[in-house]
Amino acid sequence: MYFPLTPTIALASTWHPCWPRPGQRLIRLRQARTFPMGHPSTRLSLALLAAACPEQPFSSMLDVGCGSGILALAGALLGIPRVVGCDLSAAAVAVSRQNARRHGLTQVAWLQGSTQSLEGFFDLIVANLPLPVQMAKQAEFARLLAPGGSLILAGFKDTGETPVTAFYLSRGWLLRRRLTKEQWEAELPPDRSYTWVGLALRAPPSFRPF
Repeated sequence: MYFPLTPTIALASTWHPCWPRPGQRLIRLRQARTFPMGHPSTRLSLALLAAACPEQPFSSMLDVGCGSGILALAGALLGIPRVVGCDLSAAAVAVSRQNARRHGLTQVAWLQGSTQSLEGFFDLIVANLPLPVQMAKQAEFARLLAPGGSLILAGFKDTGETPVTAFYLSRGWLLRRRLTKEQWEAELPPDRSYTWVGLALRAPPSFRPF
């Protein structure tokens, strides 16, 4: 997998045979088993993150279900000064720490555990998570996102988009950007869709979760 994050920074997996272009910094990362770098939902998350940072200055970011730390590290590379990556898996957090240490990205903090152990607000939350987890975490994301903050969601297909967005839109959140990416398979998937979706939403400035 190769992904140009900015004109001067690109991400690639450790096994991908590519070299940095002149004036470009190439960040090679170990992959996670769930939603690896080449997966459509990961690429959608990266694209939405790269588009959001120039539009809105973020002082803090939370990557929920960080896997190998790709999204958290991308946020740090895009200039977000305070980044937290969390995952229930000890192995995922260990890989994330290794990826961060390899490239000197020490401003990222890693947490093994649930978001329920976190307090305070984040200007940006990124969650590349399967549909059932997205649904279960909606109130938690609303609790942790700062008023006027942004939420980037991926990890589900267009068949699950309506139940995901209904919670936020009914509370006055704005859908800022929607991206899709097809992934063809030899057989029709159980959900009868090949289309993965990535969403960027923004909470109202005066938003309170409940």
